[in-house]
Amino acid sequence: MKKIGFLYVKGALPMFEDFGNLPTHIVRNNGMVNGLKIHKELDGLIIPGGSIIESQSVSEELKKEITKMCTEGKFILGMCSGFQFLANKTDIGRKSPCPVNREGLGLLDVSFSPMVGTDRVEAKIINDSFLTDDSVGKKITGFHCHTYGNITGDAKPILKSLVQRTNYANDPREILSGVRNDEGNVAGLMVHGALDENPALVNNVLKFIDANENDILNIKNANKLLLSKIKMEIGVETGINIDTNRKNNLKHTPNTKIIMIASTGSDSGKTFITTGIVGDLRKQGYKVGVLKVGPDIRDIVPSLYLNKERMENFSSIKIGGLGWKDLKEVFENIKKNNHDIVIIEGVMSIFTGMLNRKVPFSSAEIAIAANIPVIMVSPCNKGGIETAAIDVVAHVEMMDKMGITTVGIILNKVYDERIAESTSQFIKNRTKTDFLTFIPKIRLTERGNMPEVEIKLDDFCLNAMNTVENYLDIEKIIKLAEEPKFKNYIEFKEIMDRFTN
Repeated sequence: MKKIGFLYVKGALPMFEDFGNLPTHIVRNNGMVNGLKIHKELDGLIIPGGSIIESQSVSEELKKEITKMCTEGKFILGMCSGFQFLANKTDIGRKSPCPVNREGLGLLDVSFSPMVGTDRVEAKIINDSFLTDDSVGKKITGFHCHTYGNITGDAKPILKSLVQRTNYANDPREILSGVRNDEGNVAGLMVHGALDENPALVNNVLKFIDANENDILNIKNANKLLLSKIKMEIGVETGINIDTNRKNNLKHTPNTKIIMIASTGSDSGKTFITTGIVGDLRKQGYKVGVLKVGPDIRDIVPSLYLNKERMENFSSIKIGGLGWKDLKEVFENIKKNNHDIVIIEGVMSIFTGMLNRKVPFSSAEIAIAANIPVIMVSPCNKGGIETAAIDVVAHVEMMDKMGITTVGIILNKVYDERIAESTSQFIKNRTKTDFLTFIPKIRLTERGNMPEVEIKLDDFCLNAMNTVENYLDIEKIIKLAEEPKFKNYIEFKEIMDRFTN
């Protein structure tokens, strides 16, 4: 049987995409498969995206094995962070005044530096490799989801993407998004979903390893077993398994329920809280979906790390022409996926973009359009607890005028529980909200706690899940979620009337 390894270490995103259902064997840090070194046992290796470079989670022994596979002509495919791991180095200091370099294996002669990309893209094949074979000149589809996407160096280019936006600005152009080594057996791509959306690439890989019809059937069967095994664990190498019995003890409707996590502004902790909620729900056996309002899908990557779900082409809700799918199309796709519950993470403040003439251009308009209940997050780290309380009350009162149902409030990053408790009656009286929770300021071991800076997915996600388990009533959140009913977007004139009356 042909054996294709799949790197499964902390920080890797094993279910972010399916890689054409090619992986057959899990490769852990001991560099062994079936009791043998991987360079002897495997026909090829796929290294997924994630935070492998930031986490520095690959052992020296495994690095040596990967290098031996390269030397022996076995194929190696690195995607996004996996690509960066195969490269010379990556500058992960996006918000640092000087480079913060992390060394790679040096199998691909390129280096990376910060450039944010979150587009759905078309990419043109410009050179041959084990992956692209004789497809030069053809186009493929997929998506970008990276913070460090600027590629420089001398490796042979094999792919260029046509992007519309980078670093949050409209800047249509063609950028390098894939390279290979001189021998053509090692390739790195930045186009996620390339194998899933383009069967010709999968056929090229199978051709490279001389797979016959029986081999292909065995690969498909082995892949099913691999995926089922991977999906039973929360995150990677956590030892936390899904409790399939607990879900049966909780009341849930046969139809998908939805709830939005929104906030009074950026850096509120929406991503942290959303990640924890998604992880805890998945741990209980629920089939959970997670969506992002707007184009920055990087925010839901931590949730997908715990949840072991793919980034779908409907994971980004379009606002103001930015993003992937209109809300109505998103709901049509959700119905096909049979989720028990879907968590939507808002963008910036729930009102950010509300007064723009483009409709919709805010999380508020998305919530209004489908009667989506909202839990509001208000951070205490900038203006203090009292300011956070007043801020969230003002938001909820305006949301009520707009026709948005606020079902819960979270004061986040609370540094003094006594002060927080003293604000609770004020908040409850003014908002009529029963679900009010305080979450303390959580100290994380990595530099940052959001996709804009270095993030170790394993640390960030487990902290988020533990925090939610300790401070939020997850059963109450399930009950607060509702089945959406898409109506339509309200007109700009009506927005202004509601906003000003």
